[in-house]
Amino acid sequence: MKEGIHPNAYRLVAFKDMSNEHVFITRSCVNTKETLTVDGVEYPLYKLEISNTSHPFYTGKMKLVDTAGRVDKFRSRYGDRKK
Repeated sequence: MKEGIHPNAYRLVAFKDMSNEHVFITRSCVNTKETLTVDGVEYPLYKLEISNTSHPFYTGKMKLVDTAGRVDKFRSRYGDRKK
């Protein structure tokens, strides 16, 4: 591996899946502005829209996750084109 290209600021960070409130803690160097207390320990918080606990590929359920209204915007723009 190349020397000097990897960050030195790895720390424990809490990642929160906003679609199902699942929280997992792992080492990361991502920049965060919020914190979350888990089991009495405060961690930097990074919010995810989707993770392996809510993604249809990993869950086996074909659930439509639309947090930003993109599907509704698409349907209103293009409508039902099955003709």
